[in-house]
Amino acid sequence: MKLMRVGEPGHEKPAILDGKGKIRDLSGHVADIAGTGISPEGLAKIAALDLENLPELQPVRIGPCVAGTGKFICIGLNYSDHAAETGATVPPEPIIFMKATSAICGPNDDVIIPRGSVKTDWEVELGVVIGKTAKYVSEADALDYVAGYCLTNDVSERAFQAERSGQWTKGKSCDTFGPIGPWLVTKDEVADPQNLGMWLTVNGEKMQNGSTRTMVYGVRYLVSYLSQFMSLHPGDVISTGTPPGVGLGMKPPRYLKAGDVVELGIEGLGTQRQTFVADL
Repeated sequence: MKLMRVGEPGHEKPAILDGKGKIRDLSGHVADIAGTGISPEGLAKIAALDLENLPELQPVRIGPCVAGTGKFICIGLNYSDHAAETGATVPPEPIIFMKATSAICGPNDDVIIPRGSVKTDWEVELGVVIGKTAKYVSEADALDYVAGYCLTNDVSERAFQAERSGQWTKGKSCDTFGPIGPWLVTKDEVADPQNLGMWLTVNGEKMQNGSTRTMVYGVRYLVSYLSQFMSLHPGDVISTGTPPGVGLGMKPPRYLKAGDVVELGIEGLGTQRQTFVADL
């Protein structure tokens, strides 16, 4: 299933994309794409619906594909070829940092370049959406706790991230730096999360063209690993790292400016399109 949320910010309705590409209203059956709605039982309830009998929606805006996200967890340097382009060593354990949930926005919303930014960058990433509480889970059982997958753009301000003291979080958490969606694609539609093509363009120029095959730490490992340190709850999102082609890795480095248009996609998970605008 391809689950989504449609409407203006703060007023999104839960919805589903049917087999003919029509958006159907789920609000009569689930409160939102969140919490128990994306539990195994909640997803089974949605799967049993006759979609043709649901009202059709004409979206003005597609919102973030999941609501109620308590944690937006990101994994750094998780692609061997991306680590190489930035001159970094592949870490012996996953690098974990948080992106503030206030950064979350819709997949096609404008992205605001924050005041003082000189190095705003792009990162196409596979997002993993948790469907039931995970604590101390094994790698073998890890996917039992996953509701599905989504496309994320881990927008980053590199000067904030690396050139000012402290942790990476402040370079990752600016408002609108977390576009997710357009869909939460349930895991039954993704045969192998470690074999998905992914790409990103800036103003039509291909910048990233990679695959989840080059992940250092795969989805199963990451869910299990994170669950050893913190409980993962329904609606939590894990953004699993990016392939090469980011602005930081170019020679010379290349960063985004107001008016730039970024488009990105992952095989089977849809596409995003963002216009970058200045925070006046």
